[in-house]
Amino acid sequence: MRNYRRKLDIIADILHVAKEASKKTQIMYQANLSYTVLERYLARVVSASLVRFEDETGCYRLTDKGREYLDAYKRYSRTHKRIALSLNKANARKKVLEKLCKGR
Repeated sequence: MRNYRRKLDIIADILHVAKEASKKTQIMYQANLSYTVLERYLARVVSASLVRFEDETGCYRLTDKGREYLDAYKRYSRTHKRIALSLNKANARKKVLEKLCKGR
């Protein structure tokens, strides 16, 4: 089964790479994106002012707003993982109960 990344995860990966001034190919490889997906998401993060393009260096750089995003994403990710773990435990307990209710 494939483990697909959500939009928020892809954006966070791009921003994480852009913390250091990065060229498009660096972002593509380090964030593990195809060129097509990279183009779409770079346009999105630039228009949202999470990253800015520097003409003089040809690099993308994280903005203050991008740093805020990464901080919020980190908090969201921790919460999401805790909830997913709790949900998995609850589903396992539910299966035990369902098994106990089955007849012969």
